[in-house]
Parts: sequence; C-alpha cells; structure tokens
Amino acid sequence: MACLDPARRSIGVWTISAGNAGQGVAYAAREAGVPCTVVTIETAPETKVERMRALGAKLVPASFDACWEAMERRTFPGVDGTFVHPFDDDDFIAGNATMGLEIVEDLPEVRTVIAAIGGGGLVTGVALGVRARKPQVAVFGAEPETAAPGAASFAAGKASPFPQWRATFVDGAGGKSVFPRMWERMRPVVDGSIVVTLEETKRAMRVLAERARVIAEGAGALSVAAALRCEADAGPIVAVVSGGNIELATFCELIGAAPSSEVR
Repeated sequence: MACLDPARRSIGVWTISAGNAGQGVAYAAREAGVPCTVVTIETAPETKVERMRALGAKLVPASFDACWEAMERRTFPGVDGTFVHPFDDDDFIAGNATMGLEIVEDLPEVRTVIAAIGGGGLVTGVALGVRARKPQVAVFGAEPETAAPGAASFAAGKASPFPQWRATFVDGAGGKSVFPRMWERMRPVVDGSIVVTLEETKRAMRVLAERARVIAEGAGALSVAAALRCEADAGPIVAVVSGGNIELATFCELIGAAPSSEVR
C-alpha cells in the first residue's frame, strides 16, 4: 500500500471478497491511510460484513456471478482505485508461501499438507513454500462437494468449471471455476484436490472445537475434513485451518448437528 503514488492513494484500493480477503485488504488500507472498497459477495455472512465495515471499508454488495466475472475482468462498474486481487496476486501467494516454510520448519517430518481451495492462492502459496524446502511432501487442496472446480480441473488436466455449484455455509472456499492463470500456478506444485461432503465438514468443525478449542468456519475446516479421511500412511499430516469468521449461532447449529466421534 505504501508504494501507491499520491494520485492513487487518494482514490484508494478495492477488492472482491466474501469476507476473509476483504478484511485483510481493509486492515492494510486503514494502516496505510488509504480508502478501501470491497465488492462483497451477497452470500457473505453478516459477521464478515460487520468486520469489513468496522475496518473502514466501503461495501458494494453484488451477486456471486457478478463478483466472479469481475475477478476475471478486474473491473467493476462504479468502483475505482488500485485493484487487489483476492487470490490471483503474486504478493498474496508469496504471503501464503510463508506458511509452507513455517510448516516445514516446525514439523520437518511432515509428509502431507492440505489446504482449502477457493481461488487457489492459499494452496498454491503453501505448496510453493513447502516444496521449496521439502519437494517430496505431498500437497493437496480440499473442496466441498458443492463447489469443487479444483478436483474437476485435476481430473480434466486443464482449468475447468463446476456447473453444479451451489451456495452453502462453506462460503469462503469453492468457486464456479478455476482461473487459467491460477491453474498454471497450481498444477506444478499441488498433487490434487480432496472433495469432502458437507457432513464431513460439519464433523471437522466439531472436532476442531472439541479437540483444539478452535472455532473454524466451513472453509477453515475443509482441510481437517480431508485429513480425517486420508490413509494412515499419509502422515504426519498438516491441515491448514484458514478462516474462523462465522456467526456463533450458525456455528452452534452446524456442530450441534454433527456427530461426535473418536479421532486418532
């Protein structure tokens, strides 16, 4: 943000988000003293909307389809400023790569790493960091059954859409397609995507709360849901839990409906 020229600083920055990336950009903009606009996916939960607004962002609600198209075009009607892409951005990906470096540093014996796929920036960055130090480590994405373009892309060997997409409580991950540029980044470093059911995701949210005392939103729990179904010889497994922005009432309802079961 500090590198923006004076003219651009007065206009500010903008991004597109269901809430997580939007909060990060809004926080950075506030610290840099520049205006921030977030084109907000209309399915974003109120807790994320409130936090973006509290950080000083101007919110422009839009449909999922309009937001997805705007991310490809990098423009949105009536919104000006420097666009910060929520995943197709080298700086975002490099930041995520630091997680991969920390994983290898903290757990040198790691054999498998799993991270959610939304646009692909998280899993690609983590994979780049891990592979830089431990190229033999397997890295997988995790997606919900209702939004799994990553798995479709790995199956087809090319960036692919997911026409069966539908909105669920897993609002922070899973898109309608994989952008071609992201596929080219992801393909060399990610081994595939593990698709999990919504019930498995709820169970993972409950496991995290019961065992680790961590409140994770649906997207944050995808990696744990995938890890719970991995074969024993895939371990040690690191599941990246990224996303804890969920309404408490919704969280309680979801984990209340999930079975409590023993986890090794």
